[in-house]
Parts: sequence; C-alpha cells; structure tokens
Amino acid sequence: MPDEQMAQTGGQPPVAPAPPSTAARPLDTIDRSILRMLQNDGRASIRSVAERVHVSRANAYARINRLIDDGVIRGFSALVDQERAGQGASAYITLKIVQNSWRTVRKQLTALPGATHIALVSGDFDVLLLVHTKDNRELRELVLTRIQSIPEVLSTRTLLVFEETDLGPEEE
Repeated sequence: MPDEQMAQTGGQPPVAPAPPSTAARPLDTIDRSILRMLQNDGRASIRSVAERVHVSRANAYARINRLIDDGVIRGFSALVDQERAGQGASAYITLKIVQNSWRTVRKQLTALPGATHIALVSGDFDVLLLVHTKDNRELRELVLTRIQSIPEVLSTRTLLVFEETDLGPEEE
C-alpha cells in the first residue's frame, strides 16, 4: 500500500465494505489482542500493533486486513465527548413499532439528526435509539415531531441521560 494512503488512514489500511455474510473464521489470541488494541487506539500504527502483539509488521498488516475483509473490523472512528461537541442533551428512546416494520423504521431513524445507535431488541419495546441533541428543546422536537410522525411507530418513551461513560475493551 502506498505511504500516502497509509498516512491518510492514520497508519491503518482503508476499510472497505464487508462481503456478504459468510461463516466467520475463528479468532486466535493475537487477533483478539489486535482488536483490543485498535479499540483502545484506532490510530495505532502497524508498527506499534506488531510490537505489542509480538508479530512482524507484515503479519500485523495481514491480520488487520483479514479482520477488515471478514467484516470483524467495520471501521475506525473517534470517540466524541458529545457535550463538548455542543450536544448537551442525550437520551435513549424506546419505541414500540408495527410488527414486521423494522427495516422501514430503521431506515427512517438512521436519517434522524443526532441518532447514534439503533438496536432491535426484545422485551417491553421493540427498538432502542440513542440520540444526542443540542438541548432539550431540540430533543423534544426530535421525539414529538420527527419520531412520533413515523407511521409505524406506535409509542415512544424517552429516558434522559444525565451522565455517560464509554467502556473500552478489557485489558489483558
């Protein structure tokens, strides 16, 4: 891979979309160590990954590429402090939806400003949505105008987040 391309991706190979689902290859302890290291620092260089897991740079590079190709690594991103980024209100919103409308609802929720995580779940509600907005007024508008106007949404419940802590991967 050219050095320019590596520099643009923080020393990591670019991430391409994963191929359609196939049987997952088993991960060994080195693969799991690489994953933990990249979860803690997605900008870690190939050299530092190789040194930390005690393999050659070529081996580390090949393993990371395989993890990307297999869809184990879906991408690299930054952890954002939402409040410092001007998103002072966060909430989990639970939704009850019309049966068999998950794909339609997911598509509409994905397009919402501030939506950062969507999950289809079991239990008393069907969907769990995490949103970040500038303030409570914007949150109210998002819930009452945008989400509740989706025809397949039967009901919502909003749980305000007072404080958040991102949990990283466990260290060895």
